[in-house]
Amino acid sequence: MPFLIRNLAIDYRIDEASVLGYLLNRLNLRPDEVISWKIVRKGLDARKKTAIRYVYTIEISVRNEAVYIEKFRTDRDITHVAEKELKSFSRILSDKKIVIAGMGPAGLFAALRLAEYGLRATLVERGRPVEERVQDVQTFWDRGILDPESNVQFGEGGAGTFSDGKLTTRIRDENLGYILENLVRFGAPREILWLAKPHIGTDRLRRVVAGIRHELLARGFDIRFSGKLTDIIPGNGRVAALLLNNDEELVSDYVVLATGHSARDTYQMLQRRSIRLEMKPFAIGLRVEHPQELIDKIQYGMQAGTDLPVAEYALTHHDPETGRPVYSFCMCPGGVVMAAASEEGCVVTNGMSSYHRNSPFANSALVVAVGARDFTGSHPLAGVDFQRSLERKAYAAGGNSYFAPAQNLMDFASGRGSNAVHSSYRPGVVAVDLAELLPREVARTLQSGVRAFDRKMRGFLTADASLTGVETRTSSPVRIVRGEDFQSVSLPGLFPVGEGAGYAGGIMSAAVDGIRAADQIARELQMK
Repeated sequence: MPFLIRNLAIDYRIDEASVLGYLLNRLNLRPDEVISWKIVRKGLDARKKTAIRYVYTIEISVRNEAVYIEKFRTDRDITHVAEKELKSFSRILSDKKIVIAGMGPAGLFAALRLAEYGLRATLVERGRPVEERVQDVQTFWDRGILDPESNVQFGEGGAGTFSDGKLTTRIRDENLGYILENLVRFGAPREILWLAKPHIGTDRLRRVVAGIRHELLARGFDIRFSGKLTDIIPGNGRVAALLLNNDEELVSDYVVLATGHSARDTYQMLQRRSIRLEMKPFAIGLRVEHPQELIDKIQYGMQAGTDLPVAEYALTHHDPETGRPVYSFCMCPGGVVMAAASEEGCVVTNGMSSYHRNSPFANSALVVAVGARDFTGSHPLAGVDFQRSLERKAYAAGGNSYFAPAQNLMDFASGRGSNAVHSSYRPGVVAVDLAELLPREVARTLQSGVRAFDRKMRGFLTADASLTGVETRTSSPVRIVRGEDFQSVSLPGLFPVGEGAGYAGGIMSAAVDGIRAADQIARELQMK
């Protein structure tokens, strides 16, 4: 049985090929005693800038295992690897019609899981295939021409396709390894299997998404692009059909609803159909952008500019005056600030990085929690109305265009009017006083947070940094209420999943949610 050796700390300049030597020394082993070994986790520890290290967890199999069981039984960093029970997928024969609405992580992984059971489904996506979608987004960034159905939010791969492609998550689930292995199978870098903070990057993620599509087509799935879900038709007390583009009726016994957190028209349709929805808190703010070189120096000190990866940060602060938390979110090292609108007349910002993270800029959302007390009205879509009002104000402030309102970070923190400002955001920015766009408490909390962040990361508050607004799509403002069986409490057969349903936040948790719903559908079909 293999062992796990944790907390093997090695100077960051030592390459992975040399790790075995340190491992042998740690265990007092000869090379011929090792049967096999592999890195299962690798994380950077830069807390002490004069001694930056990678910390490894290694899985190793050795000869004379009984000897080492006794030798290391009191060593807390050495444990047996728990035997993993391989999940088996019984083949299911069924003529029931399954439809998956939305081809983001939740929808795609629900489809891949259904395929494991030998089931097929129809996937419908309001946007276009990723290759065409990339061109639509590029046109928006270059010329300010928005396609409301094919953009950063809508299209094959979901909103995460235009992001840093982060694969970190706080949830624990047996399916996480399954997801990572499948991502590697479809073209993600193999290192995501062991890095503590894995990411794919927007460029490679696009290829992964296309690879999953080809796999599903080969397994007999039907895929409908430019197929916007416009109604859900009930019958006999459960889902009976979907209406696409207000025209085509699609018979459906089971519907996996994975439409993402920006499908506001879908929320409105569900409300008309008396599907139970709940208002949900989320966060809003601005996107800050620094020179990456500055962030590297703050985080790495004298070691910046060496063989270290581009630096990241995660910051939090609780403002005692307003009582609100402010935190960094979706940090994109070596990335760009991007236009992420999905509705005409609205400006939305977000961040994106390629796999190599080789832009000269680092950006992150700085956001403040908001909830019912900030919204007008108490209906389930009050948060959507709140988002939209801020996005429209940003559009107006940018000259009634998709140019984004922006401000120098130092000016914003001090409450001064805005001077000239620079940003990687396209199609461009307009200098404004961003505090005037935000709710007063949110602006004050952000200003307090920026000053607090500078105390934690000296140099963070600088005239070399800019803020661009507004950042409103951090998570869904709505939860589609479901039971423990993953089905809507209002309509059996409807499985709301992922970020848009209010049950996930990020690529990994959304994919897990889609898988769980697919497993539930399989269980129901096995019982019939």
